Amino acid sequence: MSATAPCSLVYVVDDDEAIRDSLGWLLASIGYRVATYETAEQFLEGYKAGAASCLVLDVRMPGLSGLELQQELNRRGETLPIIFITGHGDVPMAVNAVKSGAFHFLEKPFKDAQLVALIEQAAKLGRVPAEERQGPCVAARLASLTQREREVIDLVVQGLKNRQIADQLGISVKTVEAHRARVMEKMSVGSVAELVQVTLAAQRPR
Repeated sequence: MSATAPCSLVYVVDDDEAIRDSLGWLLASIGYRVATYETAEQFLEGYKAGAASCLVLDVRMPGLSGLELQQELNRRGETLPIIFITGHGDVPMAVNAVKSGAFHFLEKPFKDAQLVALIEQAAKLGRVPAEERQGPCVAARLASLTQREREVIDLVVQGLKNRQIADQLGISVKTVEAHRARVMEKMSVGSVAELVQVTLAAQRPR
C-alpha cells in the first residue's frame, strides 16, 4: 500500500460507468477514498475545495467537457491536480491541457500501475510549479538539442502533428518521428504531455 494512500481522496469523473467502477475498485483496493461522478456538473455540486489529492478526469463527456471543467476550476482559483484520461487524445489537446495546468495527460488504454504512480506523485507534489519540480537540469537538456531538434520541439509545443511539422520544415514524416524520439530521450520524458509541460516550464520568465 502506498504511503500516501490512507485517507487520501481521489475524485474520478468519467461518463463511462465501467471506467468509474474499475477505477473506483482499483483505488479503493490500495487504500484511497474515492468519489466518482458521471458528469462535470455532478462533480461541481459535490466538490469540496482542499478535500482531495487529485482529480482523474475524462476529456470528452456530455455537457461540460473535461477541458471546460478544468477551465472552470482555474477560474475559481482551485489548485486540485488534474490527471486527464482519454481515448481520443491528440497533441493539441495535450498542449491545451498542460498549458492550463494539468498535472498529466494519460491516453486509454493505460496500465493500472501508470495511473496509480501518477496519483501518488500528485498526492505528494500537488500543484508545485513544473519548473520547481524539474529543476535547472531542464534548461541543460534543452541546450543539448540540435537546432533541428529544437525546431521540432517548438512545433510540437505549438500543437502541430507530425505531418504538419514535416510540411512546415520540408522534411519527411519519418525524419520528424526520428527527431521526436531523440528529443524525448534527451529530455528524459515519457510522453508528449510531459515534454510539453517541462518545455513550457523552462520557457517561463524567472
